[in-house]
Amino acid sequence: MSSRRLRSMYLLGIGLNAIALVYAAMDGSPLFAGTFGLVMVYLGVRYWMVTNE
Repeated sequence: MSSRRLRSMYLLGIGLNAIALVYAAMDGSPLFAGTFGLVMVYLGVRYWMVTNE
């Protein structure tokens, strides 16, 4: 898979997790919101690794 496609997939994943985090926080589910936050951090690190190749 090309790095351009990987970058777009990681950005899409970060965006979807951000939306899910907001909805989980508004619903009053801090455990789910925290989980989505951790996934966003992981995807952000992976995105950073792909862009620095």
